[in-house]
Amino acid sequence: MTRRGPLTGLLGGSFNPAHGAHRRISLFAIDALDLDEVWWLVSPGNPLKNAAGMAPLAARVASARAQARRAPIRVTAIERELGTRYTVDTLRALMRRYPTRRFVWLMGADNLAQFHRWRSWRAIARTMPIAVMARPGYDGRALAAPAMAWLGRYRRRASSLNDPANWSAPALILLRFDPDSRSATAIRSADPLWHRRFSGTSIRDGVTRHIIRAEPS
Repeated sequence: MTRRGPLTGLLGGSFNPAHGAHRRISLFAIDALDLDEVWWLVSPGNPLKNAAGMAPLAARVASARAQARRAPIRVTAIERELGTRYTVDTLRALMRRYPTRRFVWLMGADNLAQFHRWRSWRAIARTMPIAVMARPGYDGRALAAPAMAWLGRYRRRASSLNDPANWSAPALILLRFDPDSRSATAIRSADPLWHRRFSGTSIRDGVTRHIIRAEPS
């Protein structure tokens, strides 16, 4: 089937909490890749991160909704509904669920540096195009990463995604912009109880429209 639906960027993460750099990266990707919108995939649990210190899902989604306000960004915890744990399974499930929509996986250079550790990372690259954005301190490691040795042969221009007929994978697009050093780690260090601002908040999923219930306090 030819995919002629909206061109949608996917930005995954724990969003623990969401912050201005997530928004800035997304708006930059929308402009650079001519995306119709970006979906923030708020993960119920990241296999590569320690669960200690992870705020409740509803609070993380609420923080993301606050950051995404008045932007073409939709916040979703659809992985919980899909029952997927690994990115490769999530992306395949999204492709099946939205058969005409064209997706692009968005990630920072820090993730490209460790991409070879992800489960079935080559299968991820074969599922949809990948756009990688600069992040301070990681560019050199990303370009020298094992995954880059394989992905490098599939480098393409950002404009290649504009025509639905040219949407294909594997495809690697490297985006350069003025980097943003803000991080969730620094925010948690300065305000360990940030999630209490969203305590008791139930929120509607931006994609599925289902209610994400606040966890009992």
